[in-house]
Amino acid sequence: MPITKLEQMFDALKSKTKKRLVAAFANDSHTIGAISAAIDKGIVEATLVGDETTIKKVCTENNFDFKKFKIVQEADEWKATQKAVELINKGEGDVLMKGLVTTDKYMRAILDKEKGLMSGPKAILSHVTVIETPKYHKLLVVGDVAIIPAPDLPQKIAITNYLIQTAHALQIENPKVALLAATEQMSLGMPACVDAAIISKMSDRGQIKGAIVEGPLALDVCVDKESCEIKKIKSTVGGDPDCILFPNIESGNVFFKANTKLCGCELGAVVFGAKVPCILTSRGDSEMTKLYSIALGAMLVK
Repeated sequence: MPITKLEQMFDALKSKTKKRLVAAFANDSHTIGAISAAIDKGIVEATLVGDETTIKKVCTENNFDFKKFKIVQEADEWKATQKAVELINKGEGDVLMKGLVTTDKYMRAILDKEKGLMSGPKAILSHVTVIETPKYHKLLVVGDVAIIPAPDLPQKIAITNYLIQTAHALQIENPKVALLAATEQMSLGMPACVDAAIISKMSDRGQIKGAIVEGPLALDVCVDKESCEIKKIKSTVGGDPDCILFPNIESGNVFFKANTKLCGCELGAVVFGAKVPCILTSRGDSEMTKLYSIALGAMLVK
């Protein structure tokens, strides 16, 4: 059965082997609390790389049992992040997680050509978010809202495949993917429309597999079936997508933040393109967002 609520990931993971999580500079209560909850749910084992004294203090202040975790001492933010990546490369972890380290340093450690986690010289890193909003009837898998500012056609193809892989991990057998633009009309003057049409045709010809891919679609016809009917648009995806590809980071980020701040949505997020799923959340994100992101990362482990 397809997963339609984020919390359903916990039940899906109970029947699988526990994944090994490594957290980089895990000195904050939200990160530690989320990992503690994930351990309690039986979905991960965890190694926290950071300042041991600070970690134990945070655990004591928040009634977390620090004995649940393996703690690797490294007080320096950058060195702790490098150490976490090193542990993954040594085969001691299945999922990497960002703690209190800045996004810049976290990504720099992943991207390091000699000691990082890139899956190959041509690998494309991208951010995939799974959103649960009360305004929509199922989960939405969207990207990219955080990493690639203006994806070109090859990057959009990669992101489309990442969205499909995520949907498959959520047990959606044949996901519907909407390629977003400002209009559903084919406009040669809009690169988003041109790229969407190309990717859609690639899907038709079997060059992108495992999904129904349509575009360009404007946001109204993308998520609202009535808009399709009013505009007399015949679409398999319109009004019912599982996945949305954004044409650029501005559109993706605004959609993401509008849903989180105005619609009260919940979410989980990971970075694709590395050797393992890499959890990338804001340092200010809630403990629940981090917990859902851990579960999503665990669902994506191959």
